[in-house]
Amino acid sequence: MTAWLDRRSTPLLVGLFAALLAVAAGLVSGADAAERAGLAARWTARAALPLFLIVFLASTLMRRWPAGITRALRKRRRQWGLGFALAHTIHLAALAVNVIVFAPGRTWQSLIGGGLTYVMIFVMAFTSTDGWQRQLGRWWRRLHTVGIYYIWFIFTASYAGRAFGDEPEKRVVGLLFGTILIAALIGRLWPR
Repeated sequence: MTAWLDRRSTPLLVGLFAALLAVAAGLVSGADAAERAGLAARWTARAALPLFLIVFLASTLMRRWPAGITRALRKRRRQWGLGFALAHTIHLAALAVNVIVFAPGRTWQSLIGGGLTYVMIFVMAFTSTDGWQRQLGRWWRRLHTVGIYYIWFIFTASYAGRAFGDEPEKRVVGLLFGTILIAALIGRLWPR
C-alpha cells in the first residue's frame, strides 16, 4: 500500500477515477436528465472531498502517526492537491452542465463563493511547483494556507448548511460531512 501511495501518478489517477465514477453513477442513477445531471454534480463534489481531506490533513497525520503510509501521503501532498484539483474540475464541468441546462437561477452569492473557490484551486494547482515556490518565497506558503482554509470553509459551509435543510437525505449528508470537516479542522489545529 505504501509503495502505491508513494507513486507520483497515484493521486491524479485516484482523482480522475473517483470523479469519473461519480459522474457515471449519477448518469445511471437519475430518473431523468435533470436528476442525472444533478446527481453527477453532487456526487463529484463528494468524490473530491476525501482527496481534499488528504491534502488538508497530510502533515497532521504524519506528525501524529509517523508511519510509511502517512509519510507517503505527506511526501505526495502536492500531487494529492493536483488530484483534488482534477476531481474538482470534473465537478465544475458537471456543475456547469447542471446549472446552465437544468437549473439556471443560482444566487449570486453561491456563484461568487464557488467561483472564488475555483480561482483558489486553480492558482494553488498552477503554483504547485518548486519553481513557483522559490519565486513566490514566503508568499507561496501564505497563498496555499489561505487557499486551503478557504476551500475548507466553502466545503464546510456547503455541507453544514444542508444539515439544517428540509430534506432528510440532505440533512444526513450535511451532518456527516459537516462533522467530518469540523473534526478535520480540530485535528489540524490541535496543539502539536
